[in-house]
Amino acid sequence: MRKALLIALIGITVVIAVMVVWHGSDQGEGPGERLTLYGNIDIREVTVAFKSSERIAALHVEEGDRVEVGQLLGSLEMVRLERLLKRADARMTSQQAQLAALEAGTRPEEIRRARAEVEAAQARADNARRTYSRLQNLLERNLTSEEQVDEAKTARDAAEAQLRAARESLQLAEKGPREEDIEAARATLGALEAEVALAELDLAEATLESPVAGVVRDRILEAGEMAFPQRPVYTVAIDSPLWVRAYLPEPHLGLVQTGMGAWVVTDTFPGKRYRGWVGYISPTAQFTPKSVQTEEVRTRLVYQVRIIVCTPEGELRLGMPAEVHIPLSGNSPQGPHECGESR
Repeated sequence: MRKALLIALIGITVVIAVMVVWHGSDQGEGPGERLTLYGNIDIREVTVAFKSSERIAALHVEEGDRVEVGQLLGSLEMVRLERLLKRADARMTSQQAQLAALEAGTRPEEIRRARAEVEAAQARADNARRTYSRLQNLLERNLTSEEQVDEAKTARDAAEAQLRAARESLQLAEKGPREEDIEAARATLGALEAEVALAELDLAEATLESPVAGVVRDRILEAGEMAFPQRPVYTVAIDSPLWVRAYLPEPHLGLVQTGMGAWVVTDTFPGKRYRGWVGYISPTAQFTPKSVQTEEVRTRLVYQVRIIVCTPEGELRLGMPAEVHIPLSGNSPQGPHECGESR
């Protein structure tokens, strides 16, 4: 009786153990029902640099700090940039005044002065003509010399020329500036306005803001060093989304499609698995095959794949080895809509 009871207990224990193993093996996935790939955690990185060339005044974050989009990372010395902006603004203001004067036309006082000058020139011309006529009459009676008559003629011609010049000046004053001069002044003002805008932009770009959300991986420069657009200041690691960079053997290429759910596990957290999905499959083999391939060599070709990973806890790090399980049947995690990440 005891022997039979012992055999029954052993049988029950074996059944429970098999059920536990079966349940823990990816919830019903046998070895032939899933595809296992090996790779490393990968992320994108952004190198951040100032857009202007100037000495760095201050840097506000260190390696390991988390930054958000638009967060202030550092600033440049602004004295020279502020003075350049002030000079450009003064030149623009001066040109604005000149354009306004041209568009307003000639002032009434200037027109009245031009008319007065015409009247004065007219009087001088009339007097010069009378003098010349009188001396000619005297010359006919031998009461004056030819030299005096010639001088009177020259004075008359000069007075008439001054009268014509005064009349033309009055006409110009009444017509006002030419449209061509106004357009030229407007174009000059536009160029100066562009200079002011550029100076304002240079001043605004003297501060460095983070273009992405992530973690500062490297702080390359320090305060006091010269910054250039080609010289990075920080390297920021974008920790969302994360993915596993793995390689798919060519014979299994037809079993995997983008969007398929997957599980990711690591040695760091052996009892934990992360949801993910196949986000990318390379259209070409990792290594270019030779022109002639045997069947044995063809089976060694691999294709790069990216498995996007949902990691709200932030536990996965760049370069961490990872194991990917892609269920081919049975229970499978949902695809891209599971954690709101884009593929």
